[in-house]
Amino acid sequence: MKILIKNGRIIDPANQIDTVGNLQIVDETIQPLSEDFQPDQVIDASNRVVCPGLVDLRTRLREPGEKHKGTIRSETHAAAAGGVTTVAIPPDTIPVIDSSAVVELIRHKAEVAGFAEVIPLGALTKGLEGEELSNMGGLKQTGCNTVSNARKPIRNSLVMRRAMEYATTHDLTLFLHAEDPWLSNGGCAHEGSISTRLGLPGIPDAAESAGVARDLILIRETGVRAHFCGVSSRNALQMITQAQQDGVTVTADVAAHHLYLSEMDISGFNSLCHVQPPLRTERDRDGLVEGVRNGTIQAICSDHQPHDEDAKAAPFEETEPGISAVETLLPLTLRLAKDHDISLSEALATVTHHPAEILRIDAGTLSSGSLANITIFDPEAWWRVTPQQLQSAGKNSPFLNWELQGKVTHTLLNGQLVYEAR
Repeated sequence: MKILIKNGRIIDPANQIDTVGNLQIVDETIQPLSEDFQPDQVIDASNRVVCPGLVDLRTRLREPGEKHKGTIRSETHAAAAGGVTTVAIPPDTIPVIDSSAVVELIRHKAEVAGFAEVIPLGALTKGLEGEELSNMGGLKQTGCNTVSNARKPIRNSLVMRRAMEYATTHDLTLFLHAEDPWLSNGGCAHEGSISTRLGLPGIPDAAESAGVARDLILIRETGVRAHFCGVSSRNALQMITQAQQDGVTVTADVAAHHLYLSEMDISGFNSLCHVQPPLRTERDRDGLVEGVRNGTIQAICSDHQPHDEDAKAAPFEETEPGISAVETLLPLTLRLAKDHDISLSEALATVTHHPAEILRIDAGTLSSGSLANITIFDPEAWWRVTPQQLQSAGKNSPFLNWELQGKVTHTLLNGQLVYEAR
């Protein structure tokens, strides 16, 4: 299959390219331009942006284990509709991703679906129980170059230290969700005036800061390649910034919703804004935006967590945290660039090139010879977020009825058109 994408604004942050031109695709890869190229298909990308397919560092597909919330097929199709061609899934599936059998099951189902590349993250401890280390060496042999304990805390610092040493031995990247479980104490909202007024149990930002502080000490000692997932507080980010300036090999990401929403949005007990870590103060939100601007935060992710209607129908404290977010990742990133004077190339780098680097995978670039994972979007198109518009099985988005700018028109995976807007 030969495809010509013509007249598009080609933005490839990895190669610092931002120009109007053409792309040639032969079978699965991007090829150098040639005058005698005879395409089987032509995609006119006039007045549209052509960029690498988005790479999402945190997307829960709900399969295996919770097919009533979503499936690998439904959620990778939603990813394609959002321009996301690569998704990394945390290991807290049912069963947990701590064996080669689970890894192969997920990959097989993703290959059959054919909408996105799915990268399973291996479990750091057996069953994510935080007590006994998983077989990281065996997981790496199955292709898991990254391990995580998802949001399950590792309370014992000695276990965490040994896990870091083991990960270092096998040259694995460690994804960390830093939070002190005793300080968080089962809370569901940011500890402050809003949670107090609503009578909701709070989680202080000290819970995240204490978790980051402990982990940074162990990272410095073990030399593990570490990545902090879903940073939500300004204080924790300042510690990560200092560590980076000291030469520690550590990166960080933020969920897109933490760049727009704050504790104010849970007023009225809006369960669609029940997330973990919780939405924090406007000061924290502004600090996270600045972290993206100055490069301390390298990646923006969706933290996609589709739910069925019942999961959000109970009183706030009893609802399940998380939002359906993979389809709003791109337009929210574009809005961030527009609102905060970030170049389009720099913004796209946070959802393409940088997350690919963190995962250490060959993605997020339009280099000649690279896999043709490509997103084409209309940067001027406005659309309203509605349950009918969302392709995900989960409609639990706090951005419902928001008008967002930037609409995906085509998504290609390995040179195949897997999504085209109708």
